[in-house]
Amino acid sequence: MVAPPVAPGQPAADTPPARRRRDVRGTLLRVLLAAAGGVLVYLSFPPRTAWWLAPLGFAVLGVLVHGRRARAGFGLGLVWGLGFMAPLLRWTGEFVGLIAWLPLALVCALLIAVGTAAMAVVSRVPGAPLWMALVWVADEALRAVFPFGGFPWGKIAFGQPEGWYLPLASLGGAPLVGFAVALTGFGLAHLGRDWRVGAPLVVLPLVAGLAATALVRTDPDQGEVTVAAVQGNVPRAGLDFNSQRRAVLDNHVERTLELAADVDAGRAPRPQLVIWPENSSDIDPFRNVDAAAQIQRATEAIRAPIAVGAVVVDRADNLPRNTVVLFEPGVGATDSYTKRQLQPFGETMPYREFFRIFSETVERAGRFQPGDDPTGFAVGDVRVAIDTCYEVAFDSVVRDSVLAGGGANLIAIPTNNATFGYTEMTYQQLAMSRVRAVEHGRAVVVSATSGVSAIVAPDGSVTQRTGMFTPDALVATLPLRGEATLATRLGAWPEWVMTALGLAAVAFGSAVGLAQRRRRSRPTPGAGVGEEETDGGPAGAA
Repeated sequence: MVAPPVAPGQPAADTPPARRRRDVRGTLLRVLLAAAGGVLVYLSFPPRTAWWLAPLGFAVLGVLVHGRRARAGFGLGLVWGLGFMAPLLRWTGEFVGLIAWLPLALVCALLIAVGTAAMAVVSRVPGAPLWMALVWVADEALRAVFPFGGFPWGKIAFGQPEGWYLPLASLGGAPLVGFAVALTGFGLAHLGRDWRVGAPLVVLPLVAGLAATALVRTDPDQGEVTVAAVQGNVPRAGLDFNSQRRAVLDNHVERTLELAADVDAGRAPRPQLVIWPENSSDIDPFRNVDAAAQIQRATEAIRAPIAVGAVVVDRADNLPRNTVVLFEPGVGATDSYTKRQLQPFGETMPYREFFRIFSETVERAGRFQPGDDPTGFAVGDVRVAIDTCYEVAFDSVVRDSVLAGGGANLIAIPTNNATFGYTEMTYQQLAMSRVRAVEHGRAVVVSATSGVSAIVAPDGSVTQRTGMFTPDALVATLPLRGEATLATRLGAWPEWVMTALGLAAVAFGSAVGLAQRRRRSRPTPGAGVGEEETDGGPAGAA
């Protein structure tokens, strides 16, 4: 009698109990290791400075998925992704609970699992660590555009503001930094199989990062400017922080008046430009005369233009815009920039009618409309690129703002993190600003309603910063730089090329695997009845 076929990778019915126990223990061990690997990557992100943990997390992933089937790569990658994303995105549930946090973390982990399934496919191709790292770049590119316009928050580069890889951002942007980190990790995983291949892949990315330090320029090739970042603070943290909108506006007016008094007394240099945060005036200054008068009062006192983050309601459709309005002494409002990349489930609500079935709280999400002009402000010799809050996470959005209007020589990031309390969100976002500084060779001014506000030099170093939930003002003289980095000139090309190579490797690995399976499925001359071969590879998440 011919025995019924057994699914590859599954123990046969007559498998000894000891063997079955070993299979279960092995599966459990791999799952635990996958979760630990993801947690290592999470621990590499700010506010911690343990950037070197990220390659170790990728090394764990490389060991687990090497030589396995795609579905095993998917399962292990899902666990690894949850270990990374669940704690990283904990801030999204600070005031709304699990309904936002865990589903978002799961979606991100599922997209990571798609990439790790592909990594399993290319792990059998010669030079596997290289192809696996390229697949990671492709996976990050996917998450930057899907779903809901993309959510690139977990890009590996954003965990490297202190690391040796950071200078690579000036050459190929955030994708090149992520590639270098992943390549180091996968090289480490390959050392036990072939050290002659693995060792160079561990060393070269680190050496390249250190060598690229010489290319990071900080000299003021277009002069200097004195800039102030005002943090007025909010009445309280949480979703209802702006329920006292006038109090938030008054806080920023008062802190600016204090700064003006310090300037007049010689205790602080006079700024040529002042940056207020996003939502510093949730009262439309074009509709509320009193709000406009208060802003202008601060402008006249400091005797410098103030860029004010305001909610402006368009008269054409009566819908709000998240806008930065430039107020100038003796003139009033002269220019504006409207946020282009809106935050889903906050400023907008995708599929509002569908999600309303589950909860009426979806109506708390805004109906903001995006802008379409990346041009910031020109104040004398200063050309400021504006990237409001969530926009700093998107490579193309920041690059467009830097190149618009003949090219910016300073970047401003007005932001509002009060909704997320004392969580790690504000530190993660500051890390993005530091990466952007190196990527585009520009100083960055981060102005937050409740912190952390910061002054970032073109080399990514933080020269000044505030605490959280305290009124403060930072004043610094910064270099104006017009020279474009290689990353600015190339734009998305490095990411596109690396993504194409990664996908090509997946196609090649799939073709090779299919050919191998076809050869194994052919009858072997002289084989007994009922005998059949399998590839012996593990299946499923095990």
